[in-house]
Amino acid sequence: MDFYEAQTDEVQRKIEWTLNLLKTIDRVPKKYFDHMTGTDGLFEVRVELGSNIYRIFAFFDKVNLVVLGNGFQKKTQKTPKTEIEKALKIKAEYENELRSNHEYKNKNKKRK
Repeated sequence: MDFYEAQTDEVQRKIEWTLNLLKTIDRVPKKYFDHMTGTDGLFEVRVELGSNIYRIFAFFDKVNLVVLGNGFQKKTQKTPKTEIEKALKIKAEYENELRSNHEYKNKNKKRK
């Protein structure tokens, strides 16, 4: 949300348009959503507005839920390694929290 809120209204509208595209069509073109090569389940939402390029990292939770992580404005040809590492950390934290919540629920079910 911090990344989104820091953008201009025009960029925010383009981000919303792109995310809506992801929700509404079955086969999203790679131009808008693609797997990050060399990562474990990390994808990038691609947003272009004029000559500006923005990326929002994402991953799947279950089959249809896309979890958005960090976003940044891409200024070079290559995606910065620090941004990929940050996204992988967010993904790992999310999965650990999900696992902990699942274990807690199962533990409480056994007590009843």
